[in-house]
Amino acid sequence: MTQLIAITKLAPRQISGLINDYLAISKFKVVAMLVLTAWVGLALAPDVGRGIGVQFISLLGIGLLSAAAAVINHVVDSEIDSKMARTRHRPVAKGRLSKLHALSFAAVIGVSGFLMLMIWANTLTAILTLFALVGYAFIYTSFLKRATPQNIVIGGLAGAMPPLLGWVSETGQMAAAPWLLVMIIFTWTPPHFWALAIARKSDYERAKIPMLPVTHGIDFCKTCVVAYSVLLTLVCVLPYLIGMSGIIYLIAATLLNSMFTYKAVKLKLAGNDETAMDLFRFSIVHLMLLFVALFIDKWFLI
Repeated sequence: MTQLIAITKLAPRQISGLINDYLAISKFKVVAMLVLTAWVGLALAPDVGRGIGVQFISLLGIGLLSAAAAVINHVVDSEIDSKMARTRHRPVAKGRLSKLHALSFAAVIGVSGFLMLMIWANTLTAILTLFALVGYAFIYTSFLKRATPQNIVIGGLAGAMPPLLGWVSETGQMAAAPWLLVMIIFTWTPPHFWALAIARKSDYERAKIPMLPVTHGIDFCKTCVVAYSVLLTLVCVLPYLIGMSGIIYLIAATLLNSMFTYKAVKLKLAGNDETAMDLFRFSIVHLMLLFVALFIDKWFLI
């Protein structure tokens, strides 16, 4: 109650800043991307007659649990964040929000999301989403990130789960098809993050995080980026090959992955920090457009 009274006494600019801090520790843009992929997984699932309202609440529940994981990540990584130029101004690292404050916020939105999934989706979705939270916020952030240069490869599975979660929220059961969507994000994740790690190598060295360019060198990391880009191209064809998608998706995937591979090869042959960041930024657009193409292909070719 005391905090509520204190918040009501804040000036509009202070309230705006507080909201922005909450959005920042929730990684709003990242969570929005995760919810998009969950939505596509839901849309591709067999129609079982669930209403739009219930589907929306299910996606909101997935989003809230994902946001809770992001908040915990900010708390656990606050000391590391304070040593890195890219992250030193984050709310918890900077001290604008206390760790207790952030964890309380994570608990509220996490419990809310879990209950939404239990009530408006199904138990399996709630449990799988909770496992994804634990995988990202604790196994990856607290252990893998600090223990091995393969951190993002192993830990990437947690961030790749939303399409499966969307599918399961609709059907209440597992299936092979959504795992292909999980594979796409799982394969996309390493070159996405390694491109950033190449550009921010000095940051990771300063924070003593064993990212691949730090432990094995930038040139080796660039080779891995190219290899994963080729693998990503192959994995992205699978939905078409099994009849999960049609020609619209195939064309979009071919164009997007050709550009992804081109930028990866460019980084390998004549790369600098800006080339690495160019690939990193494009990879975000790539994933978004790829899943939008899946949705368009599904609903415009019925």
